[in-house]
Amino acid sequence: MLSVNKQNFSRVVLNSPNPVLVNFWAPWCGLCLLINPSLHTIQREWDAPPEVVSVNADENFQLANTYRLKNLPTLILFNQGQIIHRIEGIKERHELRQQLNQLRLINQQLNPKVC
Repeated sequence: MLSVNKQNFSRVVLNSPNPVLVNFWAPWCGLCLLINPSLHTIQREWDAPPEVVSVNADENFQLANTYRLKNLPTLILFNQGQIIHRIEGIKERHELRQQLNQLRLINQQLNPKVC
């Protein structure tokens, strides 16, 4: 997973022609570490997955403030520089699965399969 900071956020996320899922996390956040396998699964198993990048919120306070993070982890799906979907306040695995299933449907709408 590519690590992004304030210097390259615009180039990698906002200027990307494809959907990008940004994982805002912190090293002290246990749940942040637990969702990483799910984020890797997205990249391996989804058809036309969004690019998944990570932002250490502790080291990138300006970005955390810009996107008004209230909880960690926070996942934000961007498409062509616009926020499409936001996942925050996850407390349990089944809740994460439900949110990721919803995100998968949104991503499929952004990236319809070409037949």
